[in-house]
Amino acid sequence: MAYVVCAKWTAREGAAERVEAAIRKLAPPSREEPGMLLYQPHRDPENPNVFFFYERYESPEAYQAHLDSDHFRRYGLGEAIPLLESREREFYETLDL
Repeated sequence: MAYVVCAKWTAREGAAERVEAAIRKLAPPSREEPGMLLYQPHRDPENPNVFFFYERYESPEAYQAHLDSDHFRRYGLGEAIPLLESREREFYETLDL
């Protein structure tokens, strides 16, 4: 079973390029975290202010470690999130089928 996070970030008008720049710095170290199975950001081709993240972790604890990481605090909380109009998150568990 994996712990899945789907997140949607909507940048404020005029801030999307700076949000993308922060995501580009955030993604590589996030992908190297212990317990990280997949970290894939996306950008909406019809609304470039919207970013979607699909993330898979080994456990909720691995997700919490991501939130506590220096790189998330620096690039996510420090650079990208202050530029957002909205931030949504949903959490799932993978079915073992």
